[in-house]
Amino acid sequence: MAGRREEREREVGVYLDGVIEGMPVVAKELIAGGVAGGFAKTVVAPLERVKILFQTRRAEFQSIGLLGSCRKIAKTEGVLGFYRGNGASVARIVPYAALHFMAYEQYRRWIIDTFPGVGRGPILDLTAGSFAGGTAVLFTYPLDLVRTKLAYQVVGSPKMDLKGVIPTEQVYIGILDCFSKTYKEAGIRGLYRGVAPSLYGIFPYAGLKFYFYEEMKRRVPEDYRKGITVKLVCGSVAGLLGQTFTYPLDVVRRQMQVQRLLAPNSGDMKGTMESLAMIVQKQGWKQLFSGLSINYMKVVPSVAIGFTVYDVVKAFLRVPSRDEAVIELVTSNTKSQPSSLHS
Repeated sequence: MAGRREEREREVGVYLDGVIEGMPVVAKELIAGGVAGGFAKTVVAPLERVKILFQTRRAEFQSIGLLGSCRKIAKTEGVLGFYRGNGASVARIVPYAALHFMAYEQYRRWIIDTFPGVGRGPILDLTAGSFAGGTAVLFTYPLDLVRTKLAYQVVGSPKMDLKGVIPTEQVYIGILDCFSKTYKEAGIRGLYRGVAPSLYGIFPYAGLKFYFYEEMKRRVPEDYRKGITVKLVCGSVAGLLGQTFTYPLDVVRRQMQVQRLLAPNSGDMKGTMESLAMIVQKQGWKQLFSGLSINYMKVVPSVAIGFTVYDVVKAFLRVPSRDEAVIELVTSNTKSQPSSLHS
């Protein structure tokens, strides 16, 4: 029996080796990015829910703080309340992270191949990271909008009558229902409500995030560079610094996404700069940093876990290192040049 089991394990191992070896690098990067994003997002989902409520429901939640908000959610919605909107969040983050990481690798190779004088420094990581972030946002933004609308809803339990809880009707009953109603209300433009501040924010954030992560890894001795602890620390600092510079735009984006819920009878929806000015005038400049402390608690483990899992899965899928991939690309291009000249 033991011999048969070992033989089957070997057969499975050989089969998996064949599948992995036969996969193109782009597919491996997509898988690694998707796994990393989904895992990291699920770990920090409760903090993400509280942060969204801080950003969009100032009167109800900011006055009672983080612990008070957690207690209120637990009492009115139970443990599952902390994961409200997480289905849409994971549905968005898996393709988003897959595209983000894969696009970063592809843009990086393309830049090195097209502009060899750029070198392997901060300009390369900033540029590739920024364009990768913008690409991922454009493809997955409607899912982010749906996630925010679902997380914004506070559904009170009919068995409870708690002070300080503002009862609301459940406007959306799920991801598909939210998609359908949003599209019927405002069409494609409605599904991309708030995309402008997202792009304004993601370009510097994604670029800085990749830059800080890669730059910190370069400064670590090569013997320790592959350690999980090193990756976690580098990812934590990268997420912390990148988020600090771009957080106000995230607040503007969230409030734009729920404007229709806050003022259902309002015909005119405000743009990015109008929303920014309105927040400062009516809620004060501090609102632009509302939930930032929670976001630090969320971003540090999220980015750290995301980068770490991405590198681990890439290693498992035997994705060549960036330098090896670039050398292979340059070599293949060099070989193909003579034939193209003769043709």
